[in-house]
Amino acid sequence: MSSSKALLLINLGSPNSPGVKDVQRYLNQFLMDPFVLDFPFLFRSILVRGLITPFRASRSAEAYAKIWREDGSPLIVLTQQLRDALQQHCPIPVSVAMRYGQPSIPEILEQIQQTHPHLEELIVLPLYPHYTMSSYETATEEVRKIHRKKKMASRLKFISPFYNDTGFVQAWAAQIKPFLAPGFDKLLFSYHGLPERHLRKDEERLQLRAKQTSANTIAYPPYSYREQCIETSHLIARELGLMQEQYETSFQSRLTQAGNKWIQPYTVQRLQHLPAEGVRNLLVVCPSFTNDCLETLEEIAMEGRHIFLEQGGTQFTYIPCLNNNPEWLNTIKEWIATP
Repeated sequence: MSSSKALLLINLGSPNSPGVKDVQRYLNQFLMDPFVLDFPFLFRSILVRGLITPFRASRSAEAYAKIWREDGSPLIVLTQQLRDALQQHCPIPVSVAMRYGQPSIPEILEQIQQTHPHLEELIVLPLYPHYTMSSYETATEEVRKIHRKKKMASRLKFISPFYNDTGFVQAWAAQIKPFLAPGFDKLLFSYHGLPERHLRKDEERLQLRAKQTSANTIAYPPYSYREQCIETSHLIARELGLMQEQYETSFQSRLTQAGNKWIQPYTVQRLQHLPAEGVRNLLVVCPSFTNDCLETLEEIAMEGRHIFLEQGGTQFTYIPCLNNNPEWLNTIKEWIATP
């Protein structure tokens, strides 16, 4: 049945399998995005196809193999489960597309156009709480590009970055609260890292967006990604009633390249140093991800645990992402219902 409105969820994406060739194909697409690696095309092509993916693909494939499920990539499966849970309670059709890999944005927009030819409004929710050009902006720009290319008549309505949204914060607090048993020493908020040069470019983009307020349909943050993450930590901690010394913020997933500084503090270094600072019972949560994925399940729940325990920690608890948390579902439904 045709509908006048539809919801499109967008997530990062995943290889089709943990095989080296599929991982290399995925990495090529991901890293060739100029929003991700912001170098001129020729240099980016040589760097990605000649240096990065030939050496990184096998290591990434091993990491994906550790978390791969019988029904596929955790990120894809969990995002689809979010879609299915929303569809049970939403009066409009809900679709899922990935920025990289399958199901692709062009493929899903084609399906929406064919299934709902009289669609008036397409609500787009990039599942990135914080604004960066390498996450939120590349997703929204890709949707705009394909939407124009297919000459779709529907209006586009983008859900703004929601790093400080009350419903998002309360959903995370509800997700974390059952793990706050007496005796925990610290809650570590670990966010995806970002090169410092991206931080500067994002700030320039946000300043430009601020001057274009009348033309904006997206409420862009007034400050950089790092400050957005710190605010998310603060708001969730306040909702949980935590004192300042009970939590801290760090950044993970750093790519080590000569002369390429990333925002600090680094999660891996904090995991190494926290036991010596008296933290024995550690809780870790990753609020820059709404669905569990390679960066949460392998990098934090597996490798992060190993690092912390090896340095003298005694208990490491990874708190899963929101995934299908009921309060998170209710928050998305409220966004959909907002005119």
